[in-house]
Amino acid sequence: MNAVHATSKRSWVRTMLETPASPPSALSRYIFWNGVLYLVAGVALYAVPDRLAIGAFAGREEGYLRALGIVAAAVGWLYMFGARTRSNSFALATIADRLAVPVLVLPLYFTGQVGPVLAFAFALGDPLLALGAYVIWRRCDSAHQ
Repeated sequence: MNAVHATSKRSWVRTMLETPASPPSALSRYIFWNGVLYLVAGVALYAVPDRLAIGAFAGREEGYLRALGIVAAAVGWLYMFGARTRSNSFALATIADRLAVPVLVLPLYFTGQVGPVLAFAFALGDPLLALGAYVIWRRCDSAHQ
C-alpha cells in the first residue's frame, strides 16, 4: 500500500507541474507575473508585517496583516498555476475578481475598519492590474481575428 501511495503522490506533483505544449500567450504571461507579485507581497506581509505597516500595531492588527498575507500568497499561487494552463477563461475571471476588490474594500475604509494605505493599495492596484489584463486580451484577441 505504501508503494501505491508514493506513486500517486509523484503523479499528483507531476500532473500539477505539467504545462500545455503550446507557448504561453502574452495574457498568460501577464497573469503569471501578477501571481508572482501577489505571492511575493503575501509572503512579505506574513513574514515581516511590522516593516510594511504604517505606525505601531494595536490589538490583533499584526495577526490580521499576517492572515492577509496568507490570502494574498494563496491568490498569487492560484494565479500562477491558472496562468500555466494558458486558459483565457481563467485569465478573464481574474479581471472580474479584481474589479470586485474596490467595491468590497472601500466601505471598510469609509467605516474606519482599515487604514488608507491598505485600502487604496487594493482599491487602485487591483483594478489597474485588471485593466492591464483586459487590454492585453483585447490586443491578442483582435490580432487573431
